Formats: sequence, structure tokens, C-alpha cells
Amino acid sequence: MSCLTDKVAIVTGSSRGLGRACARELADHGAKVVLNYYTNKESADELLAEMTGKGQEAIVVQAGVAHPDDCNRLIEETVKRFGAVDILVNNAGVNRDRTIRRMSAEEWREVMATDLDSIFYCTYAAVPHMIERGGGRIVNMSSIVGQMGNLGQSNYAAAKAGIVGFSKSAAQELAKFNITVNALCPGFIETEMVTNLTEDVQKALLAKIPLGRFGRPEEVARICRFLVTEGEYVTGAQININGGMYMQ
Repeated sequence: MSCLTDKVAIVTGSSRGLGRACARELADHGAKVVLNYYTNKESADELLAEMTGKGQEAIVVQAGVAHPDDCNRLIEETVKRFGAVDILVNNAGVNRDRTIRRMSAEEWREVMATDLDSIFYCTYAAVPHMIERGGGRIVNMSSIVGQMGNLGQSNYAAAKAGIVGFSKSAAQELAKFNITVNALCPGFIETEMVTNLTEDVQKALLAKIPLGRFGRPEEVARICRFLVTEGEYVTGAQININGGMYMQ
């Protein structure tokens, strides 16, 4: 369970949901983990206490990843505390669902800035440290919605589709530095985004999933961990974790 000993991992948006599960998984396998949040300090501190209580090394850094200066500070504080960046999980995201005719420019920009622009800002800041380290692993959290689209989510779908394109391009650019870049495309996972849906909507979604259930955050986290521990020959991939709801 210590295959990531001496590795330093940053997980953006790790106070809840998929980011929280990924941070736990990496810490359980020996990584020193940087937990990031924007507004949910209580949940981030709770996770930090859980990790330190198990003897794991972790810190919390507040940063709004939609802002390049915050992303630079996130990386700088990581290097100052742990001396390196080996793994970057770009997970932070928001959704502001609305039909195109009702969507405001602010709602469009907020989602694009948080979900897509942040991928560039954090990657840009982290890559020099990975090169200095002799390699690295970048995992970007996309979505099934970025692959198939979804009613009322044009902003979210555009951002998540952009993550796939960015990951493929970055994978080609960074391969020569032994840095892999991959996109995870979860389907409907048991996080707040799904559990807050009405029972009727959940039933309708389940009817479209061949495996007949929603995914668990831990299942996404295990694939994230595989990519950074054993996925040295996997780069530029978009990996579906959706129970068969969308096959590509």
C-alpha cells in the first residue's frame, strides 16, 4: 500500500466528491497530499485531520483555481512544504445548469473558468517542477457530459470536452519529459451532483446505464491511482467510467 512513498500529489477541489476520494486513495498508497479547497474549509480541515490521524502527510491550501495567481500560489506552497510536485489531479469544477436561452454570460464564464481554464493554469505552474523531478503524472477530470452533451449543460459540456482536447495536446507536448496526461470521464457517480437529483430523474438515468447502478467515488479514485502508479505507458487517453452508459 506504499507504492507512492516520497511522491507529492496535488488534488484540486479535494474537500468533497471525487476529489476527496482521489486524495484519500493517493494518501492511502503513501503519497504526500496537498488538499485544495475554495470555500469549503471545514470539509478540507476534516479530511486533513483524518489523514494526519492515520499518520499520513498532508496539508491544506486554499486557492480558487479559476484564478491564475491562486494556481501559482498553490504550486509554490506545495513545493515550499514538500519540495516537489509529482502528481497533479485537476479535479475542481462547478456546474451552473441552464438552457442556452436562459444562461447568462456570467454563468458561462464561471463554469469555463473553474472547469477548463484552471486545468491550464495549474498544469502551466506544475510542469516546470515535474520536469525538474524527471517526470510526472497529470490526471484531468472530464465527464461523460463532455462526450455526449446534456440538456441544460452547454457550458459544462463545453468545458469538459475542452479538457479532453487539452489532455491529448498536453500529452503530446510533455511525453518527452516523461510526463503523462490523461482525462477521466466519469458517468453518473454517487456524489452530491447525483444524490441531489429527484428520485424520478435518478430512475430515468439508471434506466440508461447497462450496469444498472451509479458509480462510486472510490471506483473513480482507484483508476486515478492506477494511472499515477502503473500507467506509465498510458497517455493522451480519455477513460470512461460510466457503467456502459456511453461507449466509445
